[in-house]
Amino acid sequence: MKSKLLATASGERTFAVIFDTGDEVMAGLQAFAREQQLAGSHFSAIGACRTVTLGYFEWETKQYRPIALDEQVEILSLVGDVSLAPDGRPQVHAHVVVGKSDGTAHGGHLLRATVRPTLEVILTELPTHLQRRPDDDAGIPLIRL
Repeated sequence: MKSKLLATASGERTFAVIFDTGDEVMAGLQAFAREQQLAGSHFSAIGACRTVTLGYFEWETKQYRPIALDEQVEILSLVGDVSLAPDGRPQVHAHVVVGKSDGTAHGGHLLRATVRPTLEVILTELPTHLQRRPDDDAGIPLIRL
């Protein structure tokens, strides 16, 4: 994974974060968020992966049910944010839609993905930070304004 600061203006920073074959997306985004001390950011990306694990949030269990796609897929849309977790560390939250070779699409919460050949992320840090707080009803930390 490589990154480059593209612009700074009015308290915002915009980065290009480029993943190469074999890079793990969520681990890389999480490491980048820590390195840059991000706490109120959003991103979008396109590219392709050799394997992806989606997550479907099951309300009853308050857990993400993994959905493994062990095949080459196109990343049609990857969107997400970075906020501060309840422990004060940056937390990446991402959703993805992938396209398979037959033209079908699958989507959900991004749990894991291994890039092949590239993933191109544009990330913008906002001057205002976002904080996640535990939500008893949902069973997961949610952004609170």
